[in-house]
Amino acid sequence: MSRLTLISHALCPYVQRAAIVLAEKGVAFERVDVDLADKPAWFLQLSPLGKTPVLRVDGEPLFESAVICEYLDETLPPRLHPAAPLARARERAWVEFGSAVLGGIAALYSAADELALSQARSALRSRFEQLEAALEAASAAPVSLTGPWFGGARFGLVDAAFGPVFRYFEVLPPAGVFDALPRVQAWRAALAGRPSVRGAVAADYAARLHAFVQARGGAVAAQLGK
Repeated sequence: MSRLTLISHALCPYVQRAAIVLAEKGVAFERVDVDLADKPAWFLQLSPLGKTPVLRVDGEPLFESAVICEYLDETLPPRLHPAAPLARARERAWVEFGSAVLGGIAALYSAADELALSQARSALRSRFEQLEAALEAASAAPVSLTGPWFGGARFGLVDAAFGPVFRYFEVLPPAGVFDALPRVQAWRAALAGRPSVRGAVAADYAARLHAFVQARGGAVAAQLGK
């Protein structure tokens, strides 16, 4: 068994993806947090882009969450990706879609005023409508892929990618983003109850996120302060 160390930041959603996959694999790993506002030299030597996560495998660093998750899925059971190449490629594409949604969430909590907040919320709503349509199409397939997970009965890497997405809205006001999207809401609830998803962050995550958003100022910070 390789010795695994996950170089982490307490709020990084991409770190959460790797932590979820590691938990689903049931392997022991060490987690080391770094301060991204004051990056230590040793971390910059491991991470060419200066970002988390980094996974050290017997001392060898891997960076970028998609690469880390794919490596873990290729080397440790159980497999989280589907076996068929086309289905696997489709799920990889939806993992990337999850990254775009995370970008939309960053726009949401960075919105300087109510107009920017409304625009960010509308853009996110459109993303979740696309996701609802994808889940609906899967449920209508000849072989039903109906939940609780993106791939039906199989928890996969798309689920690991979206666990951190939905977690943001345990702190940020959803404000109608999920209204009338029953499949997205059901998936969100299933992920919230998954042990690997719950355990991907520390117990003080919500308080840290709240403080982070408030420190940025802006429209969402004003709402959280009420």
